Amino acid sequence: MESGAVPLREVWITDACAITAAGDSLEATWQKVISGTTAIGEIDRFPTQAYRSTVAATIRGLEAVGPGSLVSTILDRLLGQLNGAPTDALVIAATTKAGIDNLEKMRRGLAFDPGDILPSSIGEKVAAKLGLRGGVMTIGAACASSTIAVAQGAAMISSGSVESVLICCADAMTEFLFSGFSALQALSGVACKPFDKDRSGLSPGEGGAFLLLMSSTRARQKGHMPLCIVKGFGIADDAFHVTAPDPKGLGLLRAASNAIALAGIEKGDIAGISAHGTGTIQNDLMELTAFHTLFDGDCPPLYSVKGCIGHTFGAAGGIEVALGTKTLLEQTIPPTVGFVNPERGAEGLVGSKPVSMAGDYLLTTNSGFGGINAAIILKRPGSY
Repeated sequence: MESGAVPLREVWITDACAITAAGDSLEATWQKVISGTTAIGEIDRFPTQAYRSTVAATIRGLEAVGPGSLVSTILDRLLGQLNGAPTDALVIAATTKAGIDNLEKMRRGLAFDPGDILPSSIGEKVAAKLGLRGGVMTIGAACASSTIAVAQGAAMISSGSVESVLICCADAMTEFLFSGFSALQALSGVACKPFDKDRSGLSPGEGGAFLLLMSSTRARQKGHMPLCIVKGFGIADDAFHVTAPDPKGLGLLRAASNAIALAGIEKGDIAGISAHGTGTIQNDLMELTAFHTLFDGDCPPLYSVKGCIGHTFGAAGGIEVALGTKTLLEQTIPPTVGFVNPERGAEGLVGSKPVSMAGDYLLTTNSGFGGINAAIILKRPGSY
């Protein structure tokens, strides 16, 4: 550290929740992921005859309340599991589409809520419902949205700008989304198979998560214990293509390298990787290339949860950080559901069964359209 530099403050995750097609809580989702079974199934929300696939990971029984969005229902279920938040907490919302299902209802002549459509509506609703007065920020950065929200929140806390941040992320499965990815020829006809050489595309999903971040000082004052510590973060854009990743993975490589450097650890300290792992040909190859380069051929075990819960888009990073706290707490690398025949480079790194891990640090990454990449380093808490 340079002379006169102010040391960064430690950032704790003190509460977390995830709602997915695999379960209505973080624990239920974790148990489904660990079981090695998939929550991806036939869609009954809209007709699929015109599309390249008929499957997705939808939340059973998820319905909009009145003219509102499905996202509002996901948020209500999430916030019902929040054990309180400081009134001065900043809310950072992350989403790719917010309540875009309202536009579908409008086109079909159904009642809809225009107040749900804009991405900023998520954070505003959360702050109003919880009585939080620390301000609202919204991040929309494709499939890295909520990963960047975690990085932004941690940066603001560690620099002393704020004491606590409530991150809320959510995206719903809609026909708009499904038809778009069908047109891109990115959908798998069956449940997706991340890092499998027979993979043929992604499986859309839906869900949300909240993560309550606090400075360690504030958390101790409030009597909170850390679920995990956010030790580092990095963001980089490779600007290679609108929808395709850089085959060399240079953006992901830079984001992960920066996160490790900020964490002040060595690459060998990383005990596992929660990869983006969408199941598309291009994404999974890009990630394997980037990770092998980053770790100089000595890559730690890695996994993707998308074979179980589908790709939850703007919510993916937040959900995967929440599940990452379980990975470190349980010292277990989850199975990659759907993985059978290893893609070249995945041999010995990705597995179809849960395996024990031994270490304190997890790298979790996400990549999105436009070449955006984000990485977070989570640390297992010690004794406090």
